Amino acid sequence: MNLSIPELTTVRARHPEAVAEAAARRARRPLIGDSGRLMIVAADHPARGALGIGDRRLAMADRADLLERLCVALSRPGVDGVLATADILEDLLLLGALENKVVMGSMNRGGLAGASFEMDDRFTGHRAEDIERLGFDAGKLLVRIDYDDPGSLTTLESSARAVDAMAARRLPVFVEPFISRRVDGRVRNDLSAEAVTRSIAIASGLGGTSAYTWLKLPVTENVDDMAEVLRTSTLPVVLLGGEVGDQEAAYERWGKALRLPTVQGMVVGRSLLYPAEGSVETAVDTAVGLL
Repeated sequence: MNLSIPELTTVRARHPEAVAEAAARRARRPLIGDSGRLMIVAADHPARGALGIGDRRLAMADRADLLERLCVALSRPGVDGVLATADILEDLLLLGALENKVVMGSMNRGGLAGASFEMDDRFTGHRAEDIERLGFDAGKLLVRIDYDDPGSLTTLESSARAVDAMAARRLPVFVEPFISRRVDGRVRNDLSAEAVTRSIAIASGLGGTSAYTWLKLPVTENVDDMAEVLRTSTLPVVLLGGEVGDQEAAYERWGKALRLPTVQGMVVGRSLLYPAEGSVETAVDTAVGLL
């Protein structure tokens, strides 16, 4: 059943079992394909209340528009899959957009953007058993660590248990760590070489095994520091994109970091789905070309 976007609500209301049926029929593929690299489009921001792109505070709030952009991105050569929360992945399943794609479930979305409890980032998204039941391919979790906020300890503990649960099912889990702090009441991630190094060391040790753990890392403030920073762990790495101001400068930074030996690919969202200039197709194709 490959639906159109206007049909989604009717099917959800009358045939909710269609989601499980579509998941059972979905054609799967290995995590790493023939290219040996991984290009994932991310769209898990809305579930944390992070809907803004630049000065457009609700840019990602139009679900039909977001789904159209995701379908375009997933159709481009070299795009391996998508990272999102259950609602978005299930829409894409019903649209038939996830055939032979890597499907990555976003696991903790409880640390809402701007909330007083943002650092207590509880697991309100996919559980390991959900990812297994739906036949998805991997999970992703966010670990922001503020040494001044006790909520970070809850996030660390629950992240370790999620790593264990994924490993018990032999499912890869992508851990996205940051050393963070509040500046004027807002959480800011520290992208200095020392902070990223420390975050890698902490994330690599989560759980009872790291056999199925990948790292999802930012490029440091000075891209030339990345080679030394990545010596902190032997775990495979994908680069994250984040929101970028200068698209061309971002491509240059990603290109340099992608040449490092532990870097296996990229997981990029808003900067490709909502590029500052040009189309989704052009942004995605340029990013794929860096691999």
